Amino acid sequence: PGFNSLASWAVFFLLLWTFSEGGKLLVVPIDGSHWLSMHPIVERLRQRGHEITVVAPEINLRIDSSVHYTMKTYSVSYTKEYVEAEFKKLGYRSFTPQPFMEKFSKMANITTMFFDSCKRLLSNKKLIEYLEESKFDAVFMDPFFPCGQIVAEHLSLPSVYLVRGLPCSLDFHATLCPNPPSYVPRFFTHYTDRMAFLQRTGNLIASLSSSLACSLLYSPYDRLIKEFLQQEATVLELFSHASIWLMKYDFVFEYPRPLMPNMVLIGGVSCTQEKALSQEFEAIVNASGEHGIVVFSLGSMVSEIPMKKATEIADALGSVPQTVLWRYTGEVPPNLPKNVKLVKWLPQNDLLAHPKTRAFITHGGSHGVYEGICNAVPMVLMPLFGDQMDNAKRVESRGAGLTLNILEMTSKDISAALKAVINDKK
Repeated sequence: PGFNSLASWAVFFLLLWTFSEGGKLLVVPIDGSHWLSMHPIVERLRQRGHEITVVAPEINLRIDSSVHYTMKTYSVSYTKEYVEAEFKKLGYRSFTPQPFMEKFSKMANITTMFFDSCKRLLSNKKLIEYLEESKFDAVFMDPFFPCGQIVAEHLSLPSVYLVRGLPCSLDFHATLCPNPPSYVPRFFTHYTDRMAFLQRTGNLIASLSSSLACSLLYSPYDRLIKEFLQQEATVLELFSHASIWLMKYDFVFEYPRPLMPNMVLIGGVSCTQEKALSQEFEAIVNASGEHGIVVFSLGSMVSEIPMKKATEIADALGSVPQTVLWRYTGEVPPNLPKNVKLVKWLPQNDLLAHPKTRAFITHGGSHGVYEGICNAVPMVLMPLFGDQMDNAKRVESRGAGLTLNILEMTSKDISAALKAVINDKK
């Protein structure tokens, strides 16, 4: 099936347990870009007659109330200002060299925040009683942090995961899926499926050493499982109970890898049918003439860039004849060229689908990468953190884009890469 039908297939597999009547679905999402992939599926489920309840912390960035679902919130110990500041720091500091331990400590702040949120959810007796009395049919969740699965275990409900991948290959381990290091590259290695001997050795070492990272990340949840469920179990054991894994994978982008029967590939689920552009954006696109436009977004977590780097980027963008739509809310670079339009928000998929779009500058998040692939737009990738480096490597290995090192790139590098993806037809 085409990319535009993938959302429908995702819904089909999600609803295997019921065909004749609408069901009751509990949704436990993760805030931020993860919610962007889950949200359209939740909306489609509601349109098909299912009753949806979304449980989320009262302080979040992306998960808003909607006519498509009932929203249940619980209190947390942090403020919205704290959340915004932590994510802003994570994005901003990606542009400056930092010692590993400093980067690790910043990520630890965010993981601690998610863990605190989970504890608050499980200790909210009134909310847990509501969930018990609601008689849901299943739990739909993002398992990157396992709180949703703990709730599913408590309610004795089947669980459906929406996932791109889990740290330390836990998705492989939980499903007993083969994961040969000879050709399945581990996240954060930046390897492809074509590895030389030394790379395969490094890939194997990465596999063995990742268990320590998982121990640090998930051991607090093991204690929480014991406390809340009154049983000795690990996060891995709970993950193994999932009924269906909706994998944000497609082999047009991913490297070859084994799969299990309960893994359903829905890569590109965010590539919905494009909508008509607003008058504002339509006017900008039409005014670009024969040269067309470039879409530039580094994701929702990057609101500001160090001025030195922003100035270099602006200088490079002025070297191409295309109109550049740059999603950016930081301080305006003093050398911003006339062909660059700064916007606080842009309809990314709709712009990428426009025939006048010539290139896409992106941080390499899987959501945006699939939108670029779906709409056949060549990419310049500026990965910042997480799996974005590996995503960029996949795009480049497929000949669909070029990757720049965010710490080392110069104005000339950006300009050369942008001109290459626009002008070099493959």
